[in-house]
Amino acid sequence: MEKVIDESIQGSALELVSKPENSKKLFIESYGCQMNFSDSEIVASILAETGYNTTKVLEEADLVLVNTCSIRDKAEQTVRKRLETYQVAKRKNPGMKVGVLGCMAERLKSQLLEEEKIVDLVVGPDAYKDLPNLLVEVEAGRDAINVILSKDETYGDIAPVRLDTTGVSAFVSITRGCDNMCTFCVVPFTRGRERSREPQSIMDEISDLWQKGYKEVTLLGQNVDSYLWYGGGLKKDFVKATDLQKATAVSFADLLDRVATAFPKLRVRFTTSNPQDMHTEVLEVIAKHANICKHIHLPIQSGSDRILKLMNRLHTREEYFTLIDNVRRIVPDCAITQDIITGFPTETEEDHADTIDLMKKVRYDFGYMYAYSERPGTLAGRKMEDDVPQEVKLRRLREIVDLQQIHSAERTQAFVGQIVEVLVEKESKRSKAEWAGRNSQNLTTVFPKGHYQVGDFVNVLIHRCTSGTLIGEAVGYGSMQS
Repeated sequence: MEKVIDESIQGSALELVSKPENSKKLFIESYGCQMNFSDSEIVASILAETGYNTTKVLEEADLVLVNTCSIRDKAEQTVRKRLETYQVAKRKNPGMKVGVLGCMAERLKSQLLEEEKIVDLVVGPDAYKDLPNLLVEVEAGRDAINVILSKDETYGDIAPVRLDTTGVSAFVSITRGCDNMCTFCVVPFTRGRERSREPQSIMDEISDLWQKGYKEVTLLGQNVDSYLWYGGGLKKDFVKATDLQKATAVSFADLLDRVATAFPKLRVRFTTSNPQDMHTEVLEVIAKHANICKHIHLPIQSGSDRILKLMNRLHTREEYFTLIDNVRRIVPDCAITQDIITGFPTETEEDHADTIDLMKKVRYDFGYMYAYSERPGTLAGRKMEDDVPQEVKLRRLREIVDLQQIHSAERTQAFVGQIVEVLVEKESKRSKAEWAGRNSQNLTTVFPKGHYQVGDFVNVLIHRCTSGTLIGEAVGYGSMQS
């Protein structure tokens, strides 16, 4: 399960997608994981070639699109509330068209379009190139839907419009879809089979970002560690590959090494990893390159072997501990973050205690923690009774969150008195006199602005901290500063 953001880009960076010849206006919002935000940049690029400039003002839009998430019920309910807001705007602007993109679009399909009649078009994650044709259908007064999943679409030939006004950090998609079939997860059904993007197109996109002044990229996929390219993209075809193709195959470790080597002054992050697919070769590449950030998001979901098996997680508790030991040995300064689901069907107090025990052993830097919500279409939704009472789920979740806060405070406290290198990303939320950025371990760091600018790498001496933020003062430019 990929890290959930639950916030909106709201058609940001208008100046980056404004073409004088375009006469229509697009308002686009994204909810959910980083992949949805990346996809929205692809959509904005496609529609920029179809006559649409982006706008931050909902009421003036000709086309309103919301890129959706189905990973949790809360995410779907958030989108439904936004659709109600769009309907209010549409009554004031009858020419406005509204569309739903992404995972929720694929999962609900015709329900939104035909039964509830609250949108004009529904477009799945693999059908964005069909948007121009679908808009023709909408303009002709017909409903439009395309939720067909693809076995090979990676959008590697689309140069995304960067919906990011700072121009500092960007997502670069390297895989799409997922083959893991965790019983709680809708991603394999809403995003289809896993496929890897051609490596040269990834390198070209990163080169373009570097030339435009970007200082950091995040290699993105539902499961980046299973990236594999031998000239076809689909993992399942690797067994049919020729000896030459196998000899020249590009793994995730290879790709990561290529990117870090080619762009030594560009920070490189990646997400998300799956424990059974992360190998020591990747860890050795991280340790080899100073510009690869020392942070791995490594979802565990549960500390109980019994629950892990029911979730169809393809590793055991002990195998996970072995991986953690390897991370600590090979990349000793690496931050490790988690996803945990509590209250999965049949979870007992003993299972919950196993999760608490695992957290105490690993002592994560940060985490994304959720109470289980049944997702229609998943194996758990079809075959397992959601039998853990809500009050029990919430109590267990509270215990998990409280423990994580203790561990997070320990991790941040360890930086007090140290100098960390920070990439300045934006103004601090708490003060216009301070900059905010992240260190290699992905910790937000704030410090007085001084003469530094957005996009600078700055060494910051940490004086104090909260459980999630480092606070200090600049002591000079960092080693990554060009």
